[in-house]
Amino acid sequence: MHVLILGGTTEARALAELLHETPGPTVTSSLAGRVARPRLPPGEVRIGGFGGAEGLASWLREHSVDALVDATHPFARTMSFHAARAAVLAHVPLLALRRPGWVPVEGDRWHAADSLAEAAELLPGLGRRVFLTTGRMGLAAFADLTEPWFLVRSVDAPGAPHPPRMEVVLDRGPFTLDGERELLRRHRVDVVVTKDSGGAATAPKLTAAREAGLPVVVVRRPPVPDGVPVVSDPAAAARWILEGTGPRAG
Repeated sequence: MHVLILGGTTEARALAELLHETPGPTVTSSLAGRVARPRLPPGEVRIGGFGGAEGLASWLREHSVDALVDATHPFARTMSFHAARAAVLAHVPLLALRRPGWVPVEGDRWHAADSLAEAAELLPGLGRRVFLTTGRMGLAAFADLTEPWFLVRSVDAPGAPHPPRMEVVLDRGPFTLDGERELLRRHRVDVVVTKDSGGAATAPKLTAAREAGLPVVVVRRPPVPDGVPVVSDPAAAARWILEGTGPRAG
């Protein structure tokens, strides 16, 4: 059995590790190539795009892929829809592996937004010193905001366009609660902006913001394409592959 994992996430690496330890499956992990020094999973790794849904479908057929797992970031909307279309074109079963989203608790001051652009519109009424944790690829949505000061955290240095008043912290999770508390205090942050990425690696910022009484703008994640089954942990994905699918007929 040949399994292609569209990855780059913690869950994708964990799934690759589980399958790598299991006799039988051959695993290829595909990374988008947006991070300069990614953490590579075990098994075969390819980096870069496929050329849209049709290109991915061709790759699935040419490499005799028996199962496709979309374990991309919850906000990789385009790739997820390409995967859904490619699975149909190549007649390959598809599963989405998505970590659960965050849920507000008592004391949280969350403001929901459906996009980064909507998050940018909310900011002027919420604060002037912004901790922006939405990744370097989305900074253009905030580039026209000249009044707020932004603390931007990302794995790699961002390029233009970006907010004019900005300081960059290059770091990669997981992050600690004490570290997030100190970061908010040291930079006098008064509002946090994040995507609902879910997971524990970056959740401490939410706890630190709650303790400090800060508002948090949370960008909702896009939906999984219709008809695609979803699991929330790598073990369930491994069971789906090993028990629920098999080599394609013919």
